Amino acid sequence: MTRPFIALALRRPGLIPALLGMAWAFRARDWFRRFPFLPLPPRDYMRWRMETAYGDPEAAPPPDELERFVRWAAAMRRDM
Repeated sequence: MTRPFIALALRRPGLIPALLGMAWAFRARDWFRRFPFLPLPPRDYMRWRMETAYGDPEAAPPPDELERFVRWAAAMRRDM
């Protein structure tokens, strides 16, 4: 699931701060207590998000849609 985010960061380096903010917002609770000790979202949560959005838990969002979501999420966090 991280591959589309890495591709987006490579294509649009200006979005890296927004991508990092979104990753931090989606991190698992107590991520620092479980290997690999990275602030990654829970796999079950991401599968649920993809299933509710696309009808398939294995789906990957299209790059343009992912970019719009990252920009929107950054704007929402900034305005809070």
